[in-house]
Amino acid sequence: MGAATTRVYRKGVLHAEGFPVADVSEYLEDSDTVVWVDFCGPSIEQLHELVDELSLHELAVEDALGRHQRPKLDRYATHLFLACHAVRVDTEAGALHETEIDAFVSERWLITVRKDEGFSLDPVLARWDRSSVLATHGVSFLLYGLLDVVVDGYFDAIEAFDGYYEEVSDAVFAERPLDPAEQRKWFDMRRAMVRFHRLAMPLREAISSLMRREHVAVSEELYPYFADVYDHILRVTESADSLRDLVSTIVETNLSLRDYRQNLIVKKVGSWAAILAVPTIITGYYGMNVPYPGFANVWGVAVSTTLMVGMSGGLYLLFRRWDWL
Repeated sequence: MGAATTRVYRKGVLHAEGFPVADVSEYLEDSDTVVWVDFCGPSIEQLHELVDELSLHELAVEDALGRHQRPKLDRYATHLFLACHAVRVDTEAGALHETEIDAFVSERWLITVRKDEGFSLDPVLARWDRSSVLATHGVSFLLYGLLDVVVDGYFDAIEAFDGYYEEVSDAVFAERPLDPAEQRKWFDMRRAMVRFHRLAMPLREAISSLMRREHVAVSEELYPYFADVYDHILRVTESADSLRDLVSTIVETNLSLRDYRQNLIVKKVGSWAAILAVPTIITGYYGMNVPYPGFANVWGVAVSTTLMVGMSGGLYLLFRRWDWL
């Protein structure tokens, strides 16, 4: 059974925290209170403590208990259901670590469900605590604080990808060939970049849908703040698109350089083969067991040696002039 974190705000002021989930209905009896409950990896029984009490829709509960939900915003009769993902890029391992965060959003309560402990609540709590004035807007502010922290993590991911691919761009033009481990890491980071893009794009649409006027979860006063979050996620998706183009360019450049280097190697090997073919032909000719001009004479040795050195040297100079060697 996962841990549960609870808080209750009364008129924007933190009134109580760390209380049992069973006390949620008691706090909601006061019309001036707003309740937040967070579950980390909850069991079915643990989440069902609030299902009947808060009229959570069964489809939303099923999504919250399941895994691999795409970022989305669903609207039900008594609440909204938001699914998003917090991300972290590990450039050493070439992996994208993600934590799914689901949220049940109503006018007076916010229920968040984290699938694992990969996303810490400390930045979210700090974001809420340093804006006591905005806290008077209740659930709107709590939801804004959560999304603001999640999207800030997307900026960190973009910076990690950008820094990594700057190093990759320099390595492409290095003379040292890439070893298989580096090539595997390139592939893993490219796959992580694709996965990140698939998380960021739907989240942009979800935030845009959340800002519609018919969704009472966003108060009028906090629309500029949600617009700021939307602007941030828009910049993230644009940066992700640019990075995807950069990755494609790097791959194409790497393939072109590989073919170019391969052609250089083929030209060098072919040039040396042509140079070595000259003495092979001459020594083969003079090695025949038949009389030939210069047979058993010193001048024959001199002629054959001169031909081998002269023709090999001439081919070497010619290939150097053509930049084949």
